[in-house]
Amino acid sequence: MEAIVHDPAGAVIGLDFDGTLSPIVPDPAQAVIHPKAPGVLAELGAHVGAVAIVTGRPPATALALGPGLADVPGLVVLGHYGFERWEDGRVSAPPPPPGVPNAEAELPLLLESLGVQGVRIEDKGRAVAVHTRRSPDPEGALAALREPLAKLADKHGLVIEPGRMVLELRPPGMDKGHALGLFLTEREARSVMFVGDDLGDLAAFDAVRASGLPGVTVCSGSTEVTALAERADLVVDGPDGVVRLLEELVSAITRS
Repeated sequence: MEAIVHDPAGAVIGLDFDGTLSPIVPDPAQAVIHPKAPGVLAELGAHVGAVAIVTGRPPATALALGPGLADVPGLVVLGHYGFERWEDGRVSAPPPPPGVPNAEAELPLLLESLGVQGVRIEDKGRAVAVHTRRSPDPEGALAALREPLAKLADKHGLVIEPGRMVLELRPPGMDKGHALGLFLTEREARSVMFVGDDLGDLAAFDAVRASGLPGVTVCSGSTEVTALAERADLVVDGPDGVVRLLEELVSAITRS
């Protein structure tokens, strides 16, 4: 934290979106960014080397759910775990993998055969997610789906990304850690902070430590995921706590 405060121009601030900048909600399409987050990120972006949102969401979705994010100075959104990149109003990405739509086409019949109730399929373009939060037994549905979805993913050359009451089928070869590590090198970062809330953020925590830079890992705490809190340098109270931490960081930088 001292390295970030005393040399903000060399700092990269990386953040997850859902559960970190936005509260977790039953329907992911209804998620909305914390009302204070765009403003504090804009203040932070004016001082640090870069602000990067690293998310499993498509960049366009994260920006749509986060009004005001596009105005954050120098913001980069690394979406789909880094497969897509939004910067300066433009999205760049390789062609979508064929395995995702093929797997998605098989999902309804698979879910029907398993008899799970209240699950929701989310088409994320380069990935497809199965949410169990609305099921009468979310944990039971998640357990029942793990093995069948893993077999479906393997059949179509995909991997499973577990999360908070969700299993996501996505292409291999990229994760939040790889995306963050590449970005740190690109920006010649001299310090780094990453804030996340879910299992997919563990790879980004590893990238912070592997970078060899002065770094800090922050968990947006919840009762659903404890593994991240156990690995974090700091634990804050959900998106409210994330915003307060960022406000304190901005204040410390401006005082310095």
